[in-house]
Amino acid sequence: MAEAKPRDVQVMPIAAETTILRSRSWTRLKFEIEYGLQRGTTANTYLLRADRVALIDPPGETFTALFLRSLQDRIDPTTIDYIIMGRVNPNRCVTLKALLAIAPQAVVIASNPGSIVLKEALPELTPTVQIVRGDETLDLGRGHRLSLIPTSTPRWPTSICTYDAATQILFSDKFFGAHICSDQVLDEGFQTIQEDRQYYFDSLMAPNARQVESILDKLAEYPARLYATGHGPLVKYGLEDLTKAYRTWSQAQKAQELAVALLYASAYGNTATLAQAIARGITKSGVRVESINCEVSAPEEVQAAIEKADGFIIGSPTLGGHAPTQVMTALGIAISSATKLKLAGVFGSYGWSGEAIDLLESKLKDAGFQLGFETIRVKFKPTAATLQHCEEAGTDFAQSLKKAKKTRQSRQKVSLESQVDPTVQAVGRIVGSLCVVTARQDEVSSAMLADWVAQATFNPPGLTVAVAKDRAIESLLYRGNAFVLNILGEGKHLGLMKHFLKPFSPGEDRFVGVETQPAQNGCPTLKDAVAYLECTVDNRMDCGDHWLVYALIEAGAVIDPDRLTAIHHRKSGNHY
Repeated sequence: MAEAKPRDVQVMPIAAETTILRSRSWTRLKFEIEYGLQRGTTANTYLLRADRVALIDPPGETFTALFLRSLQDRIDPTTIDYIIMGRVNPNRCVTLKALLAIAPQAVVIASNPGSIVLKEALPELTPTVQIVRGDETLDLGRGHRLSLIPTSTPRWPTSICTYDAATQILFSDKFFGAHICSDQVLDEGFQTIQEDRQYYFDSLMAPNARQVESILDKLAEYPARLYATGHGPLVKYGLEDLTKAYRTWSQAQKAQELAVALLYASAYGNTATLAQAIARGITKSGVRVESINCEVSAPEEVQAAIEKADGFIIGSPTLGGHAPTQVMTALGIAISSATKLKLAGVFGSYGWSGEAIDLLESKLKDAGFQLGFETIRVKFKPTAATLQHCEEAGTDFAQSLKKAKKTRQSRQKVSLESQVDPTVQAVGRIVGSLCVVTARQDEVSSAMLADWVAQATFNPPGLTVAVAKDRAIESLLYRGNAFVLNILGEGKHLGLMKHFLKPFSPGEDRFVGVETQPAQNGCPTLKDAVAYLECTVDNRMDCGDHWLVYALIEAGAVIDPDRLTAIHHRKSGNHY
């Protein structure tokens, strides 16, 4: 593997008196679900120099030293009049503290929730903070009249966007971004990064779809020709398409029949990271998430979300051996207002002890609630394996809700229809070879039994495999990812078929008891397979409840040339 490029800062003018400073990481920056595609990222900061000077969105502490050196090479920090914080969190406050040390005259602009975080994170400093309480303006002169737009969501309650009327640029921070690192500043050929943008939306925006749609309505009042995002390429050429896509994706989430209320508080961001991964597993399974940050939500909002939801999950950090007051309030509301038939879940992070998590679990069990997954306890920061565990737990939770709904409904009509519907019966006559798809990325691995597999191209050699959207392995099968297609043989397939058809608990090793060896691409091959193919995902097509994955075949071998391929025969087209 080629050595990764060092982190750096790319500087470029993007409009009149407007410069971008892109702090770049060419490798995965954090173990958070939004960085799961592992294509690096950029932290985009903007410098506006008119009669007055404004700096928008300084990066997090990973880039503090690099960023400040680059900034000082281009401007005297004592000339900065305003520092606009599109989001305030402890990570960004590290850079802000260093910045204020060399620019003590600067006025810090933040939302009201952001100003509270600033006071907590920087108690030793007394910067002049200008609080944005509603839609306000800031005049930098020369036509650069900035509109400051609160865009709070449960995940980012401190968020504000900034619009410059002179350049028609919307500084959108978390909205419309993608975690990609390259030399390309604008989104020429935007179609090629659509997968990255949808993954980013699904990871970050889908659990807040209701709020995102309201924010889209608000931002529509500002005629932007460029989205100056917080991460990845700036949006110019695909602006109209991406705006419509955000609307479509938000509405699709809101239209889901089943919903989960995801309640949490997060002291240092770790519990929020777990919530994000759990939400990803739920939404990919076709169940809507109503994300509630207990720290900034009124009790009435918490109660409404729980009462409307089909299940609820509650997460908490442990602070001084206790759960935050807001979490305890939410727990009390859940116990008193939710019916005991609603599925529940508990998760949390901790440093030295996890009493808050144990308390939530015991209170819910004592109240008679059934838990949809084994309680998740994470010490300190989550790892890639932790996030995969959380995502799979979310998927299991969603599948349990869907199964319960199906059980409640009358099955007689469906059964009769499947018996007499000739189309369903005819579809069931399509046969496929029995295979096991295996994949590994770093410490995360997964596998699934598959028979919806077909050769797709001769040159280059390629194949397609259909993957249900709620499969655990789905998150390992994005463009550029490697996998192995293990083809099973007659007479030796039953044991492997039985093993990979059994239900696995979240994070469980799929390969315990199975003989494997690593392929050249690092993914497991099954020693009892009749043949295997090493593949790289080239593209994915969204096909209803499945992804159709097209992959290029890089290598392969026949292990048992005398054995025929096992075939899967079905009687109906509405099940595997």
